[in-house]
Amino acid sequence: MSRLQEEYRSRIVPELQTALGRKNIHSIPRLQKIVVSMGVGEAVNDRKRLDQAADQLTQLAGQKAQITRAKKSVSGFRLREGQPIGCRVTLRNKRMFDFLDRLITLALPRVRDFRGVNPKGFDGSGNYNYGLSEQLVFPEIDPETVTVTQGMNITFVTTASTDDEGRLLLKAFGMPFKTEE
Repeated sequence: MSRLQEEYRSRIVPELQTALGRKNIHSIPRLQKIVVSMGVGEAVNDRKRLDQAADQLTQLAGQKAQITRAKKSVSGFRLREGQPIGCRVTLRNKRMFDFLDRLITLALPRVRDFRGVNPKGFDGSGNYNYGLSEQLVFPEIDPETVTVTQGMNITFVTTASTDDEGRLLLKAFGMPFKTEE
């Protein structure tokens, strides 16, 4: 069991029970999965960019990245239906908690001019989306092998029914939200 998963069971669940006023631990919001995705628009012209992005995503997630394909043809972007345009990985259980731990403790403090994550990234049903502008903030990625910096989107899928419950859950994990000043 990972460090953050153990902390969730021992410290965060009782803390959320008192904060939300619930006795049943199964009604407490929990993290279901984390989806990390990279859209590689340059993959239309250069297949190597997509392979490099998928390899880097595999390195930082700890499991093989899945290549995503275009659902529609868009002539303005020279895009055909079924053409590979990005990659993603869905993390659950131990790998999810390990990734979240590395994101909060190692990657986010390495972001330039970091003042906290935007608290408005919730979707209305407790899920949170956050975008990173470069993959080099993760220590697993060797900066000397990277030719092009690539951004990524990280989606935290929770069982929370409201944004406030989701925010409370992620804050209990240690997610550094911006404070209004």
